[in-house]
Amino acid sequence: MIGPRATKAWPAGPEQAISVLERCSLGVLALVVVSFLALPLVALLERAVRTSDFLEVLTSSTVAEALRLSFITTGISLILIVVFGTPMAYLLARVRFPGHQIVDTLIDLPIVLPPAVGGLGLLMAFGRRGLLGEWLSDIGIELAFTTTAVVMAQTFVASPFYVRTAKAGFEAVDRELELVSQTLGLSRMETFFRVAVPLAWPALLAGAVMAWARALGEFGATIMFAGSIAGRTQTIPLAIYRSLETGLEVPLALSVILVVIAFLVLFIFRFLAKGSAFYV
Repeated sequence: MIGPRATKAWPAGPEQAISVLERCSLGVLALVVVSFLALPLVALLERAVRTSDFLEVLTSSTVAEALRLSFITTGISLILIVVFGTPMAYLLARVRFPGHQIVDTLIDLPIVLPPAVGGLGLLMAFGRRGLLGEWLSDIGIELAFTTTAVVMAQTFVASPFYVRTAKAGFEAVDRELELVSQTLGLSRMETFFRVAVPLAWPALLAGAVMAWARALGEFGATIMFAGSIAGRTQTIPLAIYRSLETGLEVPLALSVILVVIAFLVLFIFRFLAKGSAFYV
């Protein structure tokens, strides 16, 4: 006669293993972190809404000019980043060449480098008395303190965000699919555009969104290399800084716009990245 089946004792899960005291402690720590991050944003929004002429400031010429210049320059920067960054990301993901680690590190360097240092480096390279600036001046090209300088500064600081994400997307593409494509008669270039890019598209799109957002919020490199000239180089972050001298209305309005854009960008990025191989 067969007795009753013995029941297997399963180990306690993570929820059961954490005591009530530990949960409370973790909850307090999480609350402190969330409060510290959220409180400045809440205060910013509350003060902006409380400002009587907030809607009027949003439609002022200063805000409109800063928005126009920011969207134009970041759009150009994004095009440059995608055009030149996509082949670079694919090269880093697929080819191991002498100096690969050095190039890979150099691509990421602007992320950890203070933006002001990057802007100073651009000035020393392309300024009127810079490494290449004197030669450019001789042929009539001036880059420093122009709208072009804004685009260059934005591209310098934002490109790693696209290249890193695009590289991860290409690395997630099965190489066997590319080999099969080439055996079927497609060239390497056709394989790149018809196989690698479509499969890595979520990563490319997410990287482009993050790069555009980083370019939109760029301040340090821009003010060092392009200055803050209204209608010419004064993007949204520079307009916030410069407008503080005359009051809080314009800085508050522009800051709220950036907060809303940043939230939407992060939301879109997480939506695109969710479920993809590069999402962590």
